[in-house]
Amino acid sequence: MKFIVSSTALYGRLAAASKVMTSKNSMPILDCFFFDIRNGKVTITASDGEKYFITSVPLVDSDNNAEFCITAKTIMDSMKELAEQPLTFEYNPESHELQGQHQTGVFSVMTFDAATYPSQQPLKEECTRLEMSSNILLTGINRCLFATANDEIRIVMTGIYLDVHPEDITFAGTDGRKLVRYINREVKPGLETNFILPKKVAAILKNVLQKDTQITISFDNEKGQVHAEDFEMYFRLVEGRYPNYNGVIPTNNPFVATVDRASLISALKRISVFCNQSSGLMKLHLENNQMRLTGEDNDYATRAEENLICDYQNEPISIGFSCIFLIEIANIMEGDALTIQLADPSRPGVVIPAEQPENEETLMLLMPMMLNE
Repeated sequence: MKFIVSSTALYGRLAAASKVMTSKNSMPILDCFFFDIRNGKVTITASDGEKYFITSVPLVDSDNNAEFCITAKTIMDSMKELAEQPLTFEYNPESHELQGQHQTGVFSVMTFDAATYPSQQPLKEECTRLEMSSNILLTGINRCLFATANDEIRIVMTGIYLDVHPEDITFAGTDGRKLVRYINREVKPGLETNFILPKKVAAILKNVLQKDTQITISFDNEKGQVHAEDFEMYFRLVEGRYPNYNGVIPTNNPFVATVDRASLISALKRISVFCNQSSGLMKLHLENNQMRLTGEDNDYATRAEENLICDYQNEPISIGFSCIFLIEIANIMEGDALTIQLADPSRPGVVIPAEQPENEETLMLLMPMMLNE
C-alpha cells in the first residue's frame, strides 16, 4: 500500500510523541512507534508501558489501510534534515518493508508486527471529566513543576496536586522545602475532586500543549487522560494522600517587604557565587527600607553583600534562606515587584506577587535555614 504525508507535519508529531519514550524499555517493541493508517490519516502511538501518547497527521493521499511498528530513532533520524515536501511511503505487508521517497532520495527500513504492541486500556465509564483552557493547565504546571520532589521515597510529592472545587482549581507542588499554591478562579468546575498529576507527565504536557486551546482532563481512581486538539495522552496517576499544603502556610506574617523583582534576581545571582555550595545558605536582613543579602563560605574565606531598596517599615529581622531556591521562586513569579512576608526566623517565608492578576492567586513558600550567628 502507498500513502503520502507532509514531511514536517509527520516529523513534528513524531517529535512530540517521542517525549514519552525512554531509552531503556522492558519490552523492545516500546522502542517503536505504532502506525495506524486509515480514514485519511496516520495515527501514531508512543509509549513507555505506563504513559501513552496518541496523535495523528492527515494524509495527502492513501490507497489502503495498514498497521505496523517502526523503530522511533530510525524513522526520526531519516527525516530530521528533510525540508517541507510531500513524503511518499510504500509499505509491503508481506516483507514488512517500508520505503520512503522524497525529492532527492529514498530510504528503506524494516517494520515490526503491530499485534505485539501493547494497547492502552480505556478509562472507566464513571470517570471524572474537567474541561478548561490549556492556558490554565500550562500556568499551573509552570508555577508548580519546579517545586515537586525528585526522590521516590515521598512518591506523592513527585507530582502536581490538582485540588478541584466548584468555583476554582488549586494547583500545588512541594518537596518539603519549598511549596507553591496557585489558585485559578477563571474556571468553574462545579464539582469537588482531586488527583496528583505525575511530574514526568506534567513536563511532557508543558512541552507539547498548545496555548489557547480547549482540553479535557479525565481520570478514574487509577489512570488519567488529557485530550487536546492534536493529541491524547494516557498515564497512571500518582497514588497516595497529598499532604495538607494549606496547613503549613503561616497566616500571620507581620514583617512584610516589597522589592523590585528584577533587582532581587540580579542580586541573588551575584550572592549565590559566594554562598556555601553545599547548603546555599544566604542571610536576608530587613531594616529601614533596606534589604541586605549576605552570602559567605567559611571553607573558602569568601563573602559578598548586596543592598537593595525595598518597602519595609517594621522592626529589623534576619532570616536564613537557600539562595538557589529563592532565585527559582523569583524567576517563576511574574510581575515587576515581589512581596516577602515573614513571621519569625524559624517559620517559613511567604513570597507573593505585589499585584495578583484577576481571578488568580499565586503563593510560594520557602522553609528557613538556621543562621550561624
